[in-house]
This record gives sequence, structure tokens and C-alpha cells, in this order.
Amino acid sequence: MIRAMLIDDEEHALDLLEILLNEIGGITIVGRFMNPFDALERLEELQADAVFLDIEMPGMSGVEAARRIKAANSRTQLVFTTAYSEYALEAFEINAVDYLLKPATKKRLTETVSRLAVVETGGRSADVQAGASVYVQSLGGFQILTESGPLPWKTSKVKELCAFLIHQEGKYIDAAVIIESLWPEADYKNARTYFYTCISFLRKSFQEYGVQANVNKNGGGYAIEAKGLVSDVAEISAIADMALTEEGLDVRRYDKLISLHKGEYLAGDDFGWAVWRREELNSKYILALRTASDRFMKSGKPMLAADSLHRILALSPDSERDGRELIKLYINEDKRNEAINVYRQLNEAVWLHLGVELEKETVRLYESILT
Repeated sequence: MIRAMLIDDEEHALDLLEILLNEIGGITIVGRFMNPFDALERLEELQADAVFLDIEMPGMSGVEAARRIKAANSRTQLVFTTAYSEYALEAFEINAVDYLLKPATKKRLTETVSRLAVVETGGRSADVQAGASVYVQSLGGFQILTESGPLPWKTSKVKELCAFLIHQEGKYIDAAVIIESLWPEADYKNARTYFYTCISFLRKSFQEYGVQANVNKNGGGYAIEAKGLVSDVAEISAIADMALTEEGLDVRRYDKLISLHKGEYLAGDDFGWAVWRREELNSKYILALRTASDRFMKSGKPMLAADSLHRILALSPDSERDGRELIKLYINEDKRNEAINVYRQLNEAVWLHLGVELEKETVRLYESILT
């Protein structure tokens, strides 16, 4: 059962949402609030798995409330319910599970609840996989989740060392290379001492918390051997690869793909050695979303296609190709205001990031809406 909190400054909107969620089932309403400040004060106490929240509220916007909720607990799932479509890109930047335009139908809300269920059980990006001794989460931040909770780190460098060795996927890396990667500006003698101390701390942590992984040494190299490890990177890569096959992604696999993507690879940690892998995974995820969007359009699921394109633009707001496809989609669905909002946000992002004007094809598309 998913524990849900509802936040909306209009009581009738709260009533309708609660009625629909109760009819759908699988949801327990643990709290409903008309004031986002009150909701934030009760957040820790109520331990909500998901928060449904409006965007336009007095005193604090839903977007700001969402950022604070995520800061308090990154695992909390967010669903925006609003009468305004122009906040969709910002919502997906916060990694919202869904974005519902009021009045939401029971059918549409049922799809959202199904996504929440995937996040809570099927995605497993925040929990230990069934049958796995530990789960490595690298998307949206690095942590190792054991059956007793997240593995604590003796120091930040122990955490980075563990992330670095897991990043190498079992390859033995020379100690000198590791030291240069983690302590590039430190005195080598001091850094070498600190390195061996971190190796010792990491081995002790694995042993103390029952992590079925070993920090092995072979010649002058080190590697983590982890037969019992399951990782979100491996899972999302497999699903992204499947998206490019003839079979493609059905709705269930698509929901799992987006539930696994909690954020960028090793987000929040300034690990310079991780940049190339972060870019590689971003590109792979975007390609999977782009392929899924095309398939959803061809199979008569335009709103899922729009969802895919919104998620691409949240990661790459100046992607004119994808923005143009989203504008076309909304035009075809007779959603003029949504198409205009996407154009305006795309125009701003392209100018801000690239310093150029939109291509003529995109401008002509916009002009066709106005005529």
C-alpha cells in the first residue's frame, strides 16, 4: 500500500482527488493539507511514499514545496496536479513521476497510481532487490543499500573510493591511478597513506554490514569483486538497450525505465572521473526516451509520447529537435496552449544555452499555431 500526502489550497480539489484515489485503491491517504508549510512540518512524521501537490498556491509554490520535499527525502515520489501546463518542464526537472492537468480523470489517475506502484516495487532503485545481498544506486546520487539500510561512510573519500572501484566494473586499477584520480592535488606520500586507510575502512564496512563484496588486490591493482551486487546502472542500461530492439518498450517497461532514473549518474558528488560515464548514460537514456516516444505515437498513446519528450527536455532543454516534436504532438492533439508554452520555453533555452535563434522550421511551426 502506497502512503500518499495531498497538498492543494482548494478543498474541493482535495476532496475529488481523495475520492478518486480511494476508488482506484492501493493508496492510503496519510494526510491532506491546504497549506504547504503545514505539510512540510508533518513530512517526517507521516512518512509519505508519494505526494500529490498543486503548483499555484499562496505563500509557497508547489515547485518550491517539491524541492524541499526532495531535499528532505529524495525517495519521496512527486505527482503534480495543476490547471497549468506551463510548469511541466520544471516539474520533470525535479524528477516528478507524473504531471496531471486538472480536472484529472479516474482513468488518467489510475495510470499515475500504476507508475507509483512500479517505483515502489518494480523499479527497486531505492530498495534492495529481492534475492540480492545489496543494491548499488548511482543514479541521483551514490549509495549502497543493504538489508539493514544504507551503508554508512567513514569519510567522504571512502565513499568516493567505493564509487570509483564500482565504476570500473571489476577491472583492476593500479593504486597510483586511483590516488591520482581521487587526490589529484595532494602530496603523493600523504595521499598514498590516506588511500590505504580508505581501503581498510571500506573492507571493514563491507564485513560489518554483511555486504557480499570484496576489495581485492592483484599486483599493484585494486578492484571490487561483487557477485551479489545489483545496480540501477545495469538495470537501466538493459532496459535502454531493449528500447532500441524491434520489441521496444511496453508501458510497464517504460515506467520502470523512468522510475530507475532518479537523476544523473553520481549526481551531487563532484567526481571529475565520472563525467564521461555520466554523459554516456544521459545520452543512452535520452535515446531510449526518444525511441519510446516514437513508438508510443505510432501505437496511439500520444500522452505517453509527450511524457517521454518532456523528460528529454528536462535533461536537455535546448534540444530543438525534441522540442519541435513535442510542439507538433500538442498541435495534433489540439492542445494549443501547451504547444505555445513548449515553444516559448524552448526559445528561451536555446538562446540562453547556445546563443542562437530557433531554426526556421520551428518558427514556422509556431506561426502556424497563431494563424
